[in-house]
Amino acid sequence: MTTGTNAETTVQHGYTADKDAYLKRLRRVEGQVRGIARMVEEDKYCIDILTQVAAVNKALHAVSMGLLEEHIAHCVVGAAQDAQTSGDSDAVQEKVQEATAAIGRLLR
Repeated sequence: MTTGTNAETTVQHGYTADKDAYLKRLRRVEGQVRGIARMVEEDKYCIDILTQVAAVNKALHAVSMGLLEEHIAHCVVGAAQDAQTSGDSDAVQEKVQEATAAIGRLLR
C-alpha cells in the first residue's frame, strides 16, 4: 500500500483493482434513482416505486459490503503485516476501528 500527501505519491486503495466494476455498479444505481424520480413525476403506483427503492438499497448494500471486504482484506491486513515488521500495532487498531465504525453506519 502506497501512501503519501504530495502530488507525486499515489494512494493505492483496496478497491482500486475493482474500481471500474464499482463505478459501473454505481452508475447503474444512479440510473435506477433517476428512474424512481421519473416514476414519482409520472404518479406511478406507490408499491412499484417502493419496489424500485428496495432494489436501489440492495444494490448500494452490495457495493458497501464489497468496499468493506476490500478494506479488511487490503487495509487491515496490510496494517497487520506492517505491524509485524515495525512492532507498532496502533495502525492495526485504527484500521479495525474504522471497519467497526463503518459496519455500525451500515447497520443504522
